[in-house]
Amino acid sequence: MRCPPACAALLAAFLITSCGTGERAGHPPPPTPVASASGFNGTDAAWLQLMIPMAGRALPMLDLGARRGSTPEVRELAASLAGAHRDELDRLRELRAAAGLPDVNAHEGHDMPGMVTAARLDALRGARGKAFDRLFLESVRAHLDQSVKVTRGERDSGADPRALAMAADLERTRTEQLEALSAVE
Repeated sequence: MRCPPACAALLAAFLITSCGTGERAGHPPPPTPVASASGFNGTDAAWLQLMIPMAGRALPMLDLGARRGSTPEVRELAASLAGAHRDELDRLRELRAAAGLPDVNAHEGHDMPGMVTAARLDALRGARGKAFDRLFLESVRAHLDQSVKVTRGERDSGADPRALAMAADLERTRTEQLEALSAVE
Protein backbone atom coordinates (compact mmCIF):
# COMPACT_ATOMS: atom_id res chain seq x y z
CA MET A 1 0.00 0.00 0.00
CA ARG A 2 1.48 3.33 -1.05
CA CYS A 3 0.77 6.33 1.13
CA PRO A 4 0.43 9.46 -1.06
CA PRO A 5 2.86 12.30 -0.19
CA ALA A 6 0.16 14.38 1.50
CA CYS A 7 -0.98 11.39 3.56
CA ALA A 8 2.61 10.55 4.47
CA ALA A 9 3.35 14.10 5.58
CA LEU A 10 0.24 14.17 7.74
CA LEU A 11 1.04 10.77 9.21
CA ALA A 12 4.60 11.77 10.06
CA ALA A 13 3.44 15.07 11.55
CA PHE A 14 0.83 13.25 13.60
CA LEU A 15 3.27 10.66 14.85
CA ILE A 16 5.86 13.18 15.89
CA THR A 17 3.73 16.03 17.18
CA SER A 18 0.57 14.34 18.42
CA CYS A 19 1.91 11.37 20.27
CA GLY A 20 3.07 13.24 23.35
CA THR A 21 1.38 13.17 26.69
CA GLY A 22 -1.26 15.58 27.89
CA GLU A 23 -4.70 16.55 26.67
CA ARG A 24 -5.34 18.40 23.43
CA ALA A 25 -8.56 20.19 22.60
CA GLY A 26 -10.52 18.25 25.23
CA HIS A 27 -9.41 14.85 23.97
CA PRO A 28 -7.49 12.43 26.15
CA PRO A 29 -3.95 11.65 25.06
CA PRO A 30 -3.52 8.67 22.74
CA PRO A 31 -2.58 5.45 24.49
CA THR A 32 1.15 4.99 24.66
CA PRO A 33 2.56 1.53 24.00
CA VAL A 34 5.20 1.90 26.71
CA ALA A 35 4.96 2.16 30.45
CA SER A 36 5.43 5.71 31.71
CA ALA A 37 7.79 4.39 34.38
CA SER A 38 10.25 3.50 31.61
CA GLY A 39 10.76 7.19 30.81
CA PHE A 40 9.65 6.79 27.18
CA ASN A 41 6.62 8.72 25.96
CA GLY A 42 4.56 8.30 22.80
CA THR A 43 6.83 10.58 20.78
CA ASP A 44 9.86 8.51 21.76
CA ALA A 45 8.05 5.35 20.67
CA ALA A 46 6.82 6.86 17.39
CA TRP A 47 10.28 8.20 16.59
CA LEU A 48 11.92 4.81 17.18
CA GLN A 49 9.24 3.02 15.18
CA LEU A 50 9.81 5.38 12.25
CA MET A 51 13.60 5.80 12.33
CA ILE A 52 14.33 2.07 12.40
CA PRO A 53 12.57 1.33 9.09
CA MET A 54 13.84 4.58 7.55
CA ALA A 55 17.45 3.66 8.29
CA GLY A 56 16.89 0.00 7.41
CA ARG A 57 15.35 0.80 4.04
CA ALA A 58 18.21 3.19 3.25
CA LEU A 59 20.87 0.49 3.64
CA PRO A 60 20.28 -1.33 0.31
CA MET A 61 20.43 2.03 -1.47
CA LEU A 62 23.63 3.01 0.33
CA ASP A 63 25.24 -0.37 -0.34
CA LEU A 64 24.33 -0.01 -4.02
CA GLY A 65 25.88 3.46 -4.11
CA ALA A 66 29.08 2.13 -2.52
CA ARG A 67 29.36 -0.45 -5.31
CA ARG A 68 27.99 1.42 -8.31
CA GLY A 69 28.75 5.11 -7.87
CA SER A 70 30.55 6.42 -10.94
CA THR A 71 33.10 8.42 -8.94
CA PRO A 72 35.22 7.60 -5.92
CA GLU A 73 33.53 10.47 -4.04
CA VAL A 74 30.05 8.97 -4.50
CA ARG A 75 31.25 5.48 -3.56
CA GLU A 76 33.08 6.77 -0.46
CA LEU A 77 30.09 8.86 0.66
CA ALA A 78 27.77 5.88 0.24
CA ALA A 79 30.09 3.55 2.17
CA SER A 80 30.47 6.07 4.98
CA LEU A 81 26.72 6.61 5.23
CA ALA A 82 26.07 2.85 5.18
CA GLY A 83 28.45 2.29 8.09
CA ALA A 84 26.88 5.12 10.08
CA HIS A 85 23.38 3.81 9.39
CA ARG A 86 24.32 0.32 10.58
CA ASP A 87 25.69 1.76 13.83
CA GLU A 88 22.57 3.92 14.27
CA LEU A 89 20.30 0.93 13.67
CA ASP A 90 22.03 -0.97 16.46
CA ARG A 91 21.53 1.94 18.85
CA LEU A 92 17.92 2.50 17.76
CA ARG A 93 17.11 -1.18 18.24
CA GLU A 94 18.64 -1.11 21.73
CA LEU A 95 16.42 1.86 22.58
CA ARG A 96 13.39 0.08 21.14
CA ALA A 97 14.10 -2.88 23.42
CA ALA A 98 14.57 -0.57 26.42
CA ALA A 99 11.21 1.04 25.61
CA GLY A 100 9.55 -2.36 25.58
CA LEU A 101 8.38 -1.95 22.00
CA PRO A 102 7.83 -5.01 19.83
CA ASP A 103 10.35 -5.92 17.16
CA VAL A 104 7.93 -5.26 14.30
CA ASN A 105 7.88 -2.71 11.51
CA ALA A 106 4.87 -0.54 12.27
CA HIS A 107 5.43 1.16 8.90
CA GLU A 108 5.57 -1.94 6.69
CA GLY A 109 4.23 -1.03 3.27
CA HIS A 110 4.19 2.70 3.99
CA ASP A 111 6.12 4.70 1.44
CA MET A 112 6.50 7.87 3.46
CA PRO A 113 8.84 10.79 2.82
CA GLY A 114 12.43 9.78 3.47
CA MET A 115 11.72 6.07 3.04
CA VAL A 116 13.58 4.39 0.21
CA THR A 117 10.93 2.62 -1.85
CA ALA A 118 11.18 -0.57 -3.87
CA ALA A 119 10.50 1.50 -6.99
CA ARG A 120 13.38 3.84 -6.16
CA LEU A 121 15.73 0.89 -5.62
CA ASP A 122 14.63 -0.60 -8.95
CA ALA A 123 15.29 2.74 -10.68
CA LEU A 124 18.75 2.89 -9.08
CA ARG A 125 19.51 -0.67 -10.15
CA GLY A 126 18.61 0.26 -13.72
CA ALA A 127 20.63 3.48 -13.84
CA ARG A 128 24.27 3.73 -14.88
CA GLY A 129 27.06 6.27 -14.67
CA LYS A 130 26.18 9.89 -14.01
CA ALA A 131 22.43 9.10 -14.20
CA PHE A 132 22.93 6.66 -11.30
CA ASP A 133 24.86 9.27 -9.32
CA ARG A 134 22.15 11.93 -9.80
CA LEU A 135 19.35 9.59 -8.74
CA PHE A 136 21.39 8.22 -5.84
CA LEU A 137 22.36 11.65 -4.49
CA GLU A 138 18.79 12.92 -4.86
CA SER A 139 17.52 9.89 -2.93
CA VAL A 140 20.12 10.29 -0.20
CA ARG A 141 19.24 13.97 0.20
CA ALA A 142 15.52 13.17 0.57
CA HIS A 143 16.31 10.51 3.17
CA LEU A 144 18.71 12.68 5.19
CA ASP A 145 16.43 15.75 5.07
CA GLN A 146 13.43 13.77 6.31
CA SER A 147 15.53 12.10 9.01
CA VAL A 148 16.46 15.54 10.34
CA LYS A 149 12.81 16.69 10.35
CA VAL A 150 11.59 13.59 12.17
CA THR A 151 14.47 13.75 14.64
CA ARG A 152 13.74 17.38 15.46
CA GLY A 153 10.24 16.28 16.41
CA GLU A 154 11.74 13.80 18.86
CA ARG A 155 14.12 16.40 20.21
CA ASP A 156 11.25 18.85 20.77
CA SER A 157 8.66 16.43 22.21
CA GLY A 158 10.45 13.29 23.42
CA ALA A 159 10.92 12.47 27.08
CA ASP A 160 13.43 9.68 27.58
CA PRO A 161 16.95 11.01 28.16
CA ARG A 162 18.51 8.15 26.16
CA ALA A 163 16.23 8.77 23.18
CA LEU A 164 16.81 12.52 23.40
CA ALA A 165 20.59 11.99 23.47
CA MET A 166 20.35 9.68 20.47
CA ALA A 167 18.20 12.26 18.66
CA ALA A 168 20.76 14.98 19.36
CA ASP A 169 23.55 12.72 18.06
CA LEU A 170 21.55 11.75 15.02
CA GLU A 171 20.61 15.34 14.18
CA ARG A 172 24.25 16.39 14.42
CA THR A 173 25.36 13.40 12.33
CA ARG A 174 22.69 13.99 9.68
CA THR A 175 23.70 17.66 9.42
CA GLU A 176 27.32 16.59 8.87
CA GLN A 177 26.18 13.98 6.34
CA LEU A 178 24.18 16.63 4.46
CA GLU A 179 27.31 18.80 4.32
CA ALA A 180 29.33 15.86 2.95
CA LEU A 181 26.59 15.21 0.42
CA SER A 182 26.66 18.84 -0.71
CA ALA A 183 30.40 18.56 -1.30
CA VAL A 184 29.80 15.60 -3.65
CA GLU A 185 26.78 16.98 -5.53
